[in-house]
Amino acid sequence: MRLLPWTSPDGKPCYLSTDNPRSLLSRLADDIEAAHLRSAAQVLEGSRAVLADAKAGERAVRFALTRAAESLEDVLRVAVSRGARLDAETVTGTRQ
Repeated sequence: MRLLPWTSPDGKPCYLSTDNPRSLLSRLADDIEAAHLRSAAQVLEGSRAVLADAKAGERAVRFALTRAAESLEDVLRVAVSRGARLDAETVTGTRQ
């Protein structure tokens, strides 16, 4: 079972059960994971800039921290999903 990089409308995790890592849904999930990682890199860069600015106000710092927390949540979901797939690959000797 693959943890997908999105949740249901009520916030519950979504999973994919397939033996085909090249299925349409698997490729869509891969694309979204890559977008999450790119976005996190941009958020990190912006957050560092805000933190380096001694004149940054509370509003800017709160915005940067909010975006960083959102990105961290996305990146952790990607890490958990990929980690589970790596574990499955180690156990089965095949790539999920």
